[in-house]
Amino acid sequence: MMARAHPKLALRPYLADDAPLLAEIFRASVMDLTAEDYTEAQQQAWASTADDEAAFAKNLGSQLTLVATLEGSAVGFASLASGGKIDMLYVHPAATGQSVGSLLIDALEKLAGGRGAEKLIVDASDTARGFFEKRGYIAQQRNTVSTGDEWLANTTLHKTLNSSQLAAKREAS
Repeated sequence: MMARAHPKLALRPYLADDAPLLAEIFRASVMDLTAEDYTEAQQQAWASTADDEAAFAKNLGSQLTLVATLEGSAVGFASLASGGKIDMLYVHPAATGQSVGSLLIDALEKLAGGRGAEKLIVDASDTARGFFEKRGYIAQQRNTVSTGDEWLANTTLHKTLNSSQLAAKREAS
């Protein structure tokens, strides 16, 4: 068997059985990737929102949720809520820098565009803001959200989905 330079990244729909693993990815992502932007107390409060696994699973199941897999194992996920709002984008720390987030957001943009959405909205953490800005999302406002006993800052960003751009992207892929 030959080693591959580029392990196979793939996408699939969320399944109810994914919830425990996605909760782990969520917690690992928050705890390992956001330390430069948030205090440990803020990280703990944020990560603990996945502790109620039934509620976490229900939230994922109620949205258009995609799971990114690397060689068949889940390494990230993203969800699109109604109204063209990207609710979640989390990548396991071990899989960062491998285009997992880009693959997930490209897919959500295509799906949203295909459903007639004119724009996407995301409340991005300070950690994720640069990722979205590089992809053409424009900051609209700063927010402060209460999570547990902590207040966390994030930024609302918008991206206009141009139907001709989407059509061109579809043909190119």
